[in-house]
Amino acid sequence: AGPPPVAPPPTPPPLTFPQGVTILSLRDGLALRLFAYDPHRLPLSPITPPDVDAITPALSPDGKTLAYAANLDGTWNLYLLDLSTGEVRARLTDTPAYDASPSWSPDGRWLVYEAYLDDNLELLIRDVAGEQAPLRLTTHPAADFQPAWSPQGRLIVFVSTREGLPQIFVANLDQPPENRLRRVSDPDLGPAAHPAWSPDGRWLAWSQVTPDGLHRLYLWDATHPDRPPRFVGQGDWPMFAPQGEVLLTVVTTARQAFLTGYRLDDRSLALPMMPLPGPVHGFTVGAASLAWPLPAAFGVTTPEATSTPLWTPALTPHPDLPAGRLAVVPLPGVEAPRAELSDAADEAFAALRQAVARAVGWDALGRLRYAYMPITENLLPGQAWLHTGRAFALSDAPLQSGWLVVVREDYGAQSYWRVYLRARAQDGSQGMPLHALPWDFYARYRADPMAYEAGGAYAHAVPPGYWVDFTELAAAFGWERLPAATDWRAYLPGARWDLFALRQGLTWEEAMAQIVPPEILLTPTPIPTPSLNFRIPTPTEGAP
Repeated sequence: AGPPPVAPPPTPPPLTFPQGVTILSLRDGLALRLFAYDPHRLPLSPITPPDVDAITPALSPDGKTLAYAANLDGTWNLYLLDLSTGEVRARLTDTPAYDASPSWSPDGRWLVYEAYLDDNLELLIRDVAGEQAPLRLTTHPAADFQPAWSPQGRLIVFVSTREGLPQIFVANLDQPPENRLRRVSDPDLGPAAHPAWSPDGRWLAWSQVTPDGLHRLYLWDATHPDRPPRFVGQGDWPMFAPQGEVLLTVVTTARQAFLTGYRLDDRSLALPMMPLPGPVHGFTVGAASLAWPLPAAFGVTTPEATSTPLWTPALTPHPDLPAGRLAVVPLPGVEAPRAELSDAADEAFAALRQAVARAVGWDALGRLRYAYMPITENLLPGQAWLHTGRAFALSDAPLQSGWLVVVREDYGAQSYWRVYLRARAQDGSQGMPLHALPWDFYARYRADPMAYEAGGAYAHAVPPGYWVDFTELAAAFGWERLPAATDWRAYLPGARWDLFALRQGLTWEEAMAQIVPPEILLTPTPIPTPSLNFRIPTPTEGAP
């Protein structure tokens, strides 16, 4: 008899999006807008106007109302949106300070949210009806933010920097304040963010970036709190599907965000990676009462409408240059060793400079460390993009004076930097509070061996005040940050935190060919080919 037949492997279930509506806050040009998505009936469609920034949406338990933060009157406050009509039903807060990240109680009568109080982020609880004054849940000098109310009602999870790097803490409302908190994340696994409860309140998910740059999702069992969290998959912002069978997540790379999900029974991929059109500033999923076509009150005529370009190139022909060659043009009002850029990049820089000045209240790009540098000028290693006329390096004066901070972001073996600029107006009308610990490059010089080996250290606290994400704003205009060199821990200029390039899909050689003759890039062989010529006379074979 032959060998028994081998059973074929089971066919994996098809990749399908779970039931429910996904609402995200995404950057759309210069605006932060709310988008709704349901692949079964609703394409990714904006549901807030482009002239108002809206972030951190949260669906009510009955799916009829959306709580979110918006700067409708110039400062960040909480609002309620009726999803059946598209009308703003109520304004929950009316303060000059920042209020955001609401989360509903299971009965839909209360909200917990983050607020900027006493020069840091704290958590408040308020009734939706507005009949009572807000209750303060936290009073710690560290930053407490991103709360999520358990569906069972007595636990509130949030992120806090009270022990150093951001970690996940659970507050038990049945306990006195001195015994209320429990840390559930492992600090050795890196900074944590974005906690989310399963619909039944048993599972708690969050993300952590490990020391080796892996962006991972973890699950904690609230019914067995002493068990360690278990790994689920790669991701950065988890959210449970309405039935709890799939864990949706936003996955971020250095330049792109995606939406995907994992099945919780076998941790397999539940749906393919869906690219998102911009960075994410909020994420919620639920059985929402959202009609399609969208009601007219949402102010959206067509979901496929594209935004107006933020800048338009204007190439000036130069008769002295060969066909296809671009000139290097001056940057009016900019201080730099050579205040010039390629004719293909000067309009993008001018538009970014104007947008940044409007966002932060001061001319952060009026003074640069470098702009265009001719190929005849010697630059430090890793800064070759400055030769193309398509890159600039920020001045480090704001960093040294406290008007600029840098946040480290690791993606695998590569390190990137997110630059934040301090807003001139600190009344809540510009920027947002920081939610991350900046990286201190100069800690390497403070006689700390660990900081010296690490190329710096995390700051001890989140800086107070309001800040603007320069890196995200620059990316909206096409200016990309570059990864740090592999030796940045030992070589400070290799960090390249200050360098931004308008690459537009070009390689360095292609960008250089736009402004210099191609033969300039043809360099001779630096080391002569070795030969077998003998310099010392040797006796001829057979000679006496």
